[in-house]
Amino acid sequence: MNRSAIIAGAEKFARNELAADSSGHDWWHVYRVTKLAHKLAALENADVFICTAAALLHDVADEKLNPSKEAGIAKIDGWLKENRADEDDAAHIVEIISTMSYGDSAGRRMSTLEGQIVQDADRLDALGAIGIARTFAFSGWKGQLMHDPGLPPRENMTKEEYRSGKSTAVNHFYEKLFRLKELMNTAAARQMAEERHRFMEDYLNQFYEEWDPSD
Repeated sequence: MNRSAIIAGAEKFARNELAADSSGHDWWHVYRVTKLAHKLAALENADVFICTAAALLHDVADEKLNPSKEAGIAKIDGWLKENRADEDDAAHIVEIISTMSYGDSAGRRMSTLEGQIVQDADRLDALGAIGIARTFAFSGWKGQLMHDPGLPPRENMTKEEYRSGKSTAVNHFYEKLFRLKELMNTAAARQMAEERHRFMEDYLNQFYEEWDPSD
């Protein structure tokens, strides 16, 4: 098995699968997550290959972009087999991708350092200026309103309610994004999250000021 060839192939595969996505889970999201994962892996002395491969492939399997979660995972598993990845490496990559999403992992810690790093990298890209842009892109993609003062943020949701219930872009900050800072696994990611979290708070304060100029 040539790890370099697998990384090059995974990058090409992810580009082809996600190039036209408009939900905020496009190739450039994958690119940023991969760069962050590579950086965190170096800081935390993790397996850079596993972190990089899992980051590149993670949204190819996203259940929002596939008929089901199982179909997405099968696509990744099949690709790794076709490209003759080492069985242990492939199992590790699939395990990370199948358990890292917010809905799947809330309240549970990823079982390996590499999984924690890829999850942190994915969550960091949901914060800050990019996170704000992705939130509004995703809400538009889902047909949700930007903001509705009469529709409060939801609490204590099931996974199904989180995925498909009625909400808004602004509510998403309270339902998920503002919780991510405390869910980071690594010290380096927590430090990065602090700055991005503050930026989002400042953004929403300005948003509310502009929402109703009569106040």
